[in-house]
Amino acid sequence: MRPFELLAPETVEDAVSSPGTFLAGGTTLVDLMKLNVLTPQHVLDINAVPLRGIDTADGLRFGALERMSDIAGHPGVYPAISRALLLSASQQIRNMASIGGNLMQRTRCSYFRDVAMPCNRRVPGSGCPAISGANRMHAVLGTSDSCVATHASDVAVALVALDARLRLISATGTRTVDLASFYRLPGDTPEVENDLRPGELIAEVEVPRLDWASNSTYVKVRDRQSYEFALCSAAVALHVEDSRVVDARVAAGGVATVPWRLPAVEEALRGAPATVEAFEEAAALAAEGARPLSANGFKPSLLRRTIVRALLELTEGNR
Repeated sequence: MRPFELLAPETVEDAVSSPGTFLAGGTTLVDLMKLNVLTPQHVLDINAVPLRGIDTADGLRFGALERMSDIAGHPGVYPAISRALLLSASQQIRNMASIGGNLMQRTRCSYFRDVAMPCNRRVPGSGCPAISGANRMHAVLGTSDSCVATHASDVAVALVALDARLRLISATGTRTVDLASFYRLPGDTPEVENDLRPGELIAEVEVPRLDWASNSTYVKVRDRQSYEFALCSAAVALHVEDSRVVDARVAAGGVATVPWRLPAVEEALRGAPATVEAFEEAAALAAEGARPLSANGFKPSLLRRTIVRALLELTEGNR
């Protein structure tokens, strides 16, 4: 590891006015520092900064430093969010990792994490070897000729499905952004992964109240049962009355460069009967525009089946 200066601000004001890279749980940053993927000269340990708290009184609010395990086990947290957290990493990591850090984690693309290889996210303009290389885990949606890496966060998928917002704070004030628009498609600038400005810090995650989100789930398909990133995942919330879908929220992970909201699937579900046939018809729209690579051509089909599985999980006993 290269030498760096470690600072520990105790107030939000000190944190956002000090130059450096923020450290919370450290489960991503420390790994990337060990690999020399990230080499910050100044690291700001923000664990003493008062950015905690879980409020379920009207919608959901999580302080950015709340641990993933604490949010997952808190009463009133929507099942899709809780399940996405519980299916992430290991219990030990969930006990350490912050919700803000999870949303900011970098891609797990092996080319990004190997400094001996080119990577447009790490070194802009150097190339994307995954396009013609080992790409089984990579994206089929939201890709570009510059990057095909998937977004790593599970809970971000559930939060995007439920219209979550981020409250961001800096030395010049605060602003609120939709999580879905916070993440950037790679385009020609894959090194710009999100809308966080220099010196800005995630202060809070807000999820609007949605009473029927109590009927929600997160389905994750992966190569092994634990401690593995998604080949494909689906976060679904479903409002069903009299065996007919009134409303729906659907987003996918493991198949796109950002958490991927699926408005066409949602629209197809609204007003449809809660049947396998209707679910399959709606899910058929999920992979529109997909660009499979040499080793991940199975992902569009897997995405459709994963969405149907999630929908059936939410309607068992109601059809």
